[in-house]
Amino acid sequence: MKLYSELAEWYPIFSAPEEHREEAAFLGRALAKACKPAPRHVLELGSGVGNNASHLKARFAMTLVDESSRMLAVSQALNPDCEHIKGDIRTVRLGRIFDAVFVHDAICHMTTDAELRAVMETAFEHLRPGGVAMIVPDEVRETFVADTDHGGNDAAQGSVRYLQWITDPDSRDTTYFVDFAILIRDERGQTRLVHDRHTYGLFPRAIWRSLMREVGFQLNTFDIDLDGFGRDIFLGRRPLTKRARRKRA
Repeated sequence: MKLYSELAEWYPIFSAPEEHREEAAFLGRALAKACKPAPRHVLELGSGVGNNASHLKARFAMTLVDESSRMLAVSQALNPDCEHIKGDIRTVRLGRIFDAVFVHDAICHMTTDAELRAVMETAFEHLRPGGVAMIVPDEVRETFVADTDHGGNDAAQGSVRYLQWITDPDSRDTTYFVDFAILIRDERGQTRLVHDRHTYGLFPRAIWRSLMREVGFQLNTFDIDLDGFGRDIFLGRRPLTKRARRKRA
């Protein structure tokens, strides 16, 4: 995906850290409320350029994991006070535990049950007993609506404008498309157009819940409609006592 590779340096103009302030504040409060005692050390899986972490780090000690070296480089410039680790969120094992694990829209790139479960297992393995995983997908099957959006920003480096087109050509499968038409104007005034298609996973709430239970989480789910974002939050607590995980049939 071009946004995470060749266009990574443009990402803070494509989606500026300031645009994530309100959402990050709400998610930080939700995480603190769900995890007792209040979390101090938080692992973010699929942290991207660190837009959410740039706000959450005021409240938590953030460790950031992402598979893209270029995205991590941008995040390191924005968040030099956070630990950065390159890794696949489905398989990475850091050999230590955290009070909480946060996964935002990086989870959208999981397009099968097996991939979804793998990320949940990563989260579970990195939690202390009583710790909480908070997973926030962009969409669930029950509320999916095809849509368009647009945005962009200006900076000394140049300007970005984009059109986002969200479609689900086949409602029988577990994926949908997000197509980006991205206009980039550099500091010399040269403009180019880039098309970038992302294939995201789309699952019903029942799948999210059943997979989290299979992994071993004690589940609590709520949504944030009242806060204006309209997305489901899936919260899972690692039990204080060890118990056998459920195996899939």
